[in-house]
Amino acid sequence: MSVSSTLVKLGLSAALALSSAGFIVAQNATETVAEVGGVKISMAELEQDESSKLLSARYTYYQAETKALNDLVDKRLLEQKAKSENLTVDQLIDRDIKSKVQDPTDDQMKAFYEGLDTDQPFEAVRDKILEKIRDVRTKRVRAEYIKELRAATTVYISLAPPSTKVDTQGAEMLGPANAPIKLVEFADYECPYCQKVAADVEKLQADMADKIDLIYKDFPLPMHAKAEKAAEASRCAGKQGKFWEFHDELFRRKELDIDQMKGLARALKMDEVAFDKCLDSGEEATNVDKDRKEGQHLGLTGTPSFFINGHFLSGALDYATLRQVVEQQLGAQIPAQSSTDASSASKMACKAPSPPGL
Repeated sequence: MSVSSTLVKLGLSAALALSSAGFIVAQNATETVAEVGGVKISMAELEQDESSKLLSARYTYYQAETKALNDLVDKRLLEQKAKSENLTVDQLIDRDIKSKVQDPTDDQMKAFYEGLDTDQPFEAVRDKILEKIRDVRTKRVRAEYIKELRAATTVYISLAPPSTKVDTQGAEMLGPANAPIKLVEFADYECPYCQKVAADVEKLQADMADKIDLIYKDFPLPMHAKAEKAAEASRCAGKQGKFWEFHDELFRRKELDIDQMKGLARALKMDEVAFDKCLDSGEEATNVDKDRKEGQHLGLTGTPSFFINGHFLSGALDYATLRQVVEQQLGAQIPAQSSTDASSASKMACKAPSPPGL
């Protein structure tokens, strides 16, 4: 059986297993999930009223599931490679991985020892240091070997992130209204990870302009002092039809002082009097707050956060990962490439501080 067909079946069986466990919504939206004093609660009501609790839990599960799936893919790749050469997996690993690992010299181990916080003499811990360095080097060689196997083998990933409904009414959009992909980003102009991913989002939209409707939502975080006014400024620019130009330049320049943003408005040839009045008066603050409250209702705790046709992804995802999910939603089977996985991407995100006591 091919890797692609194995993964498609795995993805379907995983979805069925998770639905029975309650992690993926398999029930019909109108199906009753509880009844209180004769009043029924539907799945749709549960999703709507408690989304902030459910989405986060499902995404945590999805991250663990993605890691487990990638580990299984790696295992299958090694098995297929070994079988094609009439070897056991252990023999293949010994030949192609372990044989490539060089032991450190005594000088290298002593340099490692000097960085340890220990009172034990070098000779007492020498074997443990050797084992540790061997392990690190073996993992590095194995990762590179697996990367080569993935490049030489067709691997399809059908497992999708959890999904929910996102309100896009009144939001800034870039792309055809009837595009098959709705890509919603909740972001913070001062967040370095949002700044990092901005170029990849821009490239994705440009490369697939006829297929993606890009939608931007503000989610300024409390620890970023300039993010709120930057969000307001971009909306003020939107009143003059310059939202996306202003948005792109804010992420590119990373200059968020009031005077700098007013200077950007002039550079983009906006009506400076109207822009300054809009920004200084805070007339867009209510709309920014509306986006923020929606993000909180969805359970978002950091930026950037993405919803691709409702499927939730968090963190500074790279271009390959974003495009892979887009292609998956388009129904095309494309090879899964080495990219930022969900678990590592979520660590590359600006996180709001937890409320006191948590």
